[in-house]
Amino acid sequence: VQLVESGGGLVQPEGSLRLSCAASGSIFSIYVMGWYRQAPGKQRELVADITSGGSTNYADSVKGRFTISRDNAKNMVYLQMNSLKPEDTAVYYCKDSLGDWGKGTLVTVSS
Repeated sequence: VQLVESGGGLVQPEGSLRLSCAASGSIFSIYVMGWYRQAPGKQRELVADITSGGSTNYADSVKGRFTISRDNAKNMVYLQMNSLKPEDTAVYYCKDSLGDWGKGTLVTVSS
């Protein structure tokens, strides 16, 4: 499975971004999909994940601000990020439940 992230960029604090992850493969719908992030000098951490049925899980630090969603028909996973903070600055990665990773997309929150 190939995963390709997009949508990162530079945004001001309290701004919004929507990340997308495009997945190859015909059985995408059975995967649990997740968004992870890695800030400079820190370990990679789970941001949010979503089951094939749409159940979601979020890190405490993003609850109420980020929303993960998926479109199984399009093999896509999304991360809507609102009220962004400088501490959200990181490379954001898409991952599936088989252990495949994308190459990441950089999100920088700065004024």
